[in-house]
Amino acid sequence: MQQVLSQLPQTGTTGTIDIAGGLKEALNNGITKQVSKLTATDGFYKNEAVKILLPEELRKVDSGLRRIGLSSLADEGLKVLNRAAEDAVKEATPIFVSAVKNMSFTDAKGILLGNDTSATSYLQNSTSVSLYSKFNPVIKNSFSKVGADKVWANIITKYNSIPLVTKVNPDLTDYVTNQAMNGVFKMVAVEEKNIRNNISARTTPLLQKVFAMQDNK
Repeated sequence: MQQVLSQLPQTGTTGTIDIAGGLKEALNNGITKQVSKLTATDGFYKNEAVKILLPEELRKVDSGLRRIGLSSLADEGLKVLNRAAEDAVKEATPIFVSAVKNMSFTDAKGILLGNDTSATSYLQNSTSVSLYSKFNPVIKNSFSKVGADKVWANIITKYNSIPLVTKVNPDLTDYVTNQAMNGVFKMVAVEEKNIRNNISARTTPLLQKVFAMQDNK
């Protein structure tokens, strides 16, 4: 990750404060310091802010399995969804770094003077479609890598064999892709909020100059 971040263009010193550069630096700090936490074992699964829960249509699958004594399989199903997200974010960190690097802040000053997570919201709104197309195959690969595809094939087969249930065939790759992306943006927002509200979190001269403007709004 550090190698990828080191390839970002460095902001030169000019007569004016590079607001967009400061916002990008804050977002990159979010990726370095916060998103990296998601890539550890239990990074999603034991973080209540981003833990991936079952989609509504699969809650009946969960309760159905528990009803017939397969609680451990239901528990494993939830865990492997989170494991896939943890693995995928590790592989896809360069995608998020690239998205920040290529962002064009159309109104950087307005974003700077906005709310505590304005830059993260701008990143989410302006890159989600393109990020999804790149991130979805990574999630699909991670499903296979951590064995989530086999676990869920077994779960769905067992559930669909229960008499009188309405059969399900969920697109879990799509669901986990969206949930994992939401988790990434939530963690970036944590660091943006920290930089905006905690002067000691502004660890470079650029961050100090740019966010001092926000302090005086």
